[in-house]
Amino acid sequence: MIPAPDLAALPGLRLSDEGPIFGEPWQAQAFALVLALHERGVFTWPEWAAALAAAIRDAQVHGDPDDGRHYWQHWLNALESMVLTRGLGEAAQLQALAAAWAAAAERTPHGQPIVLDPACGAAAD
Repeated sequence: MIPAPDLAALPGLRLSDEGPIFGEPWQAQAFALVLALHERGVFTWPEWAAALAAAIRDAQVHGDPDDGRHYWQHWLNALESMVLTRGLGEAAQLQALAAAWAAAAERTPHGQPIVLDPACGAAAD
């Protein structure tokens, strides 16, 4: 059995007594994806923490003020990096899915669930 991650060890993760604090549904989904990949043994928790720290450092080098507003974007960037480095997907696939999500979000009325085109190979949100 893979040990549960120490969430307090992750830099910048805001926690309440119940767990992580999410401002948007996609943040919770990205968090859940990382946990699922970790539980399946795709990477260790220290490997994930290093990938997240690298994403944050890269953003800082490119001018991120490191005030916490972009934490979940860093999380997503680290997740994408891990997907690529572990051979779970290709850059073109990630780009196509990002474009599909952007198009779906653009055509979705405010407050309604975003639904991806099934041709994208992804499930509806």
